[in-house]
Amino acid sequence: MQIGKWGNSLAVRLPGQLVQELGIAEGDEVELLPLPRRANAPAVFAVQPLPSKLDRLQAMRRYRAPFPEGWRFDRDEANAR
Repeated sequence: MQIGKWGNSLAVRLPGQLVQELGIAEGDEVELLPLPRRANAPAVFAVQPLPSKLDRLQAMRRYRAPFPEGWRFDRDEANAR
């Protein structure tokens, strides 16, 4: 992989085969996880795609429970001091 300058930052250019294996596309977010480094060896990273906002929202919905019967929100009660 090649590291290049992108504005004031550095960017890692991912080979097409790796992009295809990961199933990622331009604009996707990924996480680079450093793996243990061996002596006299280059740095090694694991690349993993981050879930999309929609995927995270759907995952949170698994924990959603219905409100108790008869429950209602009372703004005055919630803000009472």
